[in-house]
Amino acid sequence: MLETILCALVTLLPDYLFRRYVQGKRIGHELTLFSVWYELRWGLTSCAMLTLMVITTLFYFHPATNAVTSYFRTVTILPQVGGRVEEVYVENNQPIEAGQPILRLESLSQQAGVEAAHAGIAQIEASRKLALTDLAMADAGIAQARAALTQAQEDLARNQTLKDQGSSAVRLTEIERLDNLVSEREALLQAAEAGKAAAQQQIEVLIPAQMASAQAQLELAKAELGKTLVVAGVDGRIEQFGLQVGDYVSPLLRPAGILVPSHSGRGRFQAGFNQMAAQVIKPGMIGEIGCMTKPFTIVPMVVVAVQDVIPSGQIHPTDVLRDPARNLMPGSVTVYMEPLYEGGADLLPPGSACLANVYTNNHYRLAHDTDMGGFERVFLHVVDTIGVVHAAGLRLRVLLMPVQSLVFSGGH
Repeated sequence: MLETILCALVTLLPDYLFRRYVQGKRIGHELTLFSVWYELRWGLTSCAMLTLMVITTLFYFHPATNAVTSYFRTVTILPQVGGRVEEVYVENNQPIEAGQPILRLESLSQQAGVEAAHAGIAQIEASRKLALTDLAMADAGIAQARAALTQAQEDLARNQTLKDQGSSAVRLTEIERLDNLVSEREALLQAAEAGKAAAQQQIEVLIPAQMASAQAQLELAKAELGKTLVVAGVDGRIEQFGLQVGDYVSPLLRPAGILVPSHSGRGRFQAGFNQMAAQVIKPGMIGEIGCMTKPFTIVPMVVVAVQDVIPSGQIHPTDVLRDPARNLMPGSVTVYMEPLYEGGADLLPPGSACLANVYTNNHYRLAHDTDMGGFERVFLHVVDTIGVVHAAGLRLRVLLMPVQSLVFSGGH
């Protein structure tokens, strides 16, 4: 409408003024409802052609869309294990901080596992004390065996000396008995030393390995017990939470509710523009949005990124060949926009439905490109100038948005 009015000012209006004041034709006489086309045919034709050119140029170089929103993530409140709810710590619509408990499941079997792990550790501690006692007994046995061996060796040496001196008081059988006794006492000493080594190995190797295994079992049991307590992973707000004590929740089929993160979706908007705008919209371009959640307000934006793929072209491997002819929807170019000024979109809740314009700016080219021709320079000036018409159109749509939403749509 605005484009038609502006084009009529330079086409249709001059034609009418010429007919009226130069040719002297009057409305209701020469200019009637039946003769207006013939009389103003040049103005009407040129107005229609210029309007189409302006609209085409306007929407190509200054793209617009009504598919703008701020997507946000939600976190499903799910336990890691299934079970019945034993205690609930929060209420619906309650703000929550990261790490704050949400609910706790029945944990009798998990607590029993923890107690069994503690009992296993206590048993290993007891076996360690017994091993220390065995080590002390082995030391005593070694001392006893060494003393007995020394006594036997001294007796053998004394009798051997007497025999060498030719004494008749020493019998050969006695020397053989003492020699066998020394060998026996040496074997007993070796056995006592082997018992001590076994006790040391048990204290230094076996019991620490058993203790490490028992500690691992305790940590595993504590981890299983920790799964019965569901806590918030991020700051946010609890939504759709109607859980009661005794309800059954499951990680597969029975979620407890939804956690909406506090900062998800805030300060960034996603807009879907026509594919014709793929070569026009670039990061750094200035835009504007107007949202239903904040009527009569225009928020300046800046394009921060442009998705380099079209979502409608994605495929999932299946056993059926994809037919391109069935892809009836051409898809849109996804553009990411953020407020030009800090805090500009703080009052826009995530999920807001908005309108958006993006404006082409050729000021830098016009100021620095000295090789630009005159026609191109004029054209770029015209392109930048008609962006004002688009901005006015956005403001008009934002102004009419509450009327269309509350009156013509029945308040829905």
